[in-house]
Parts: sequence; C-alpha cells; structure tokens
Amino acid sequence: MGIVVVEICDSNLMNTIDIEGIIESEYPEVAVLINDCLNFCGLCRLKPYAIVNGKRIHGKTPEEALAKIRQAIEEELAFFQ
Repeated sequence: MGIVVVEICDSNLMNTIDIEGIIESEYPEVAVLINDCLNFCGLCRLKPYAIVNGKRIHGKTPEEALAKIRQAIEEELAFFQ
C-alpha cells in the first residue's frame, strides 16, 4: 500500500481512462484502489472524481480531474519529504 491512496468508484467517469495504470506508473508510492462504490450516490455519473487521502477531487472531464489528482498527489507527497 502506498503512502498516498487514490480511490475511484467503479462506475465513475474516471474509468474511461486507465487511471490506475497512469497514476501508479508515474507515482510508485501511490496506491490506486478501484471500489464498487464510494457512497457518493449519483456523483460518479455527474462528473469524474476521485478520493485522494480522504479528499474529494473532481473535474469537468476525466483529463481535468486527472490533472487535479496529480496536483493533490504532489501536495500529499510534499508533506512526507
């Protein structure tokens, strides 16, 4: 398990890109968990989002959300350096 955890709902629009492969190849210290449900009912159908160490990160498109997820990961990793 990584020092940063990114959680994705299986029904989320983030799954239109290979979020797990992208994030884990760029950040070996990050664990991406794909869950059946993150209990934000309806949100996963409205916009792409992820939970990064307990904080909800979202964007209008999967690519925008990915950029924000990367930024949140960088902020979390900076805390450990």
